[in-house]
Amino acid sequence: MLETILSISGKPGLYKLVSSGKMNLIVETLDENRRRVPAFATDRVTSLSDIAMYTDAEDVPLWQVLKNLGEKEGLKEAAFDYKKASSADLRAYFAEVLPAFDRDRVRDTDIKKLIQWYNILVKYGITDFEATLNPEAGAEEETAE
Repeated sequence: MLETILSISGKPGLYKLVSSGKMNLIVETLDENRRRVPAFATDRVTSLSDIAMYTDAEDVPLWQVLKNLGEKEGLKEAAFDYKKASSADLRAYFAEVLPAFDRDRVRDTDIKKLIQWYNILVKYGITDFEATLNPEAGAEEETAE
């Protein structure tokens, strides 16, 4: 089953889609509280499956970047302290995860947010990034059954 993981602009953390109504979505926070809140049409809601990272060639889907980060960190929370890291350290770390990332278009805040999201997903047991965030992987599983 494909879980829909969302980011809501202006709100911290990640959210899991629970249901949808006429004018809003009901989402659940991916944290200790598991609080359900509405997301309205005025909120900028983005599914993580729709996000990609800029590279020198073509954009790489976020699930692939998270998978690379998971391989680097052994599917454990990142040991790298991204909050206190300098720009050079942050970019050097990210170059190990995605060597061909576009150094002009990928900002330090993008890298920090990626690591933060990775830590949230791993903390709550979501480590199969391809099956969770890649719509094509979910479609292939359904046709195979």
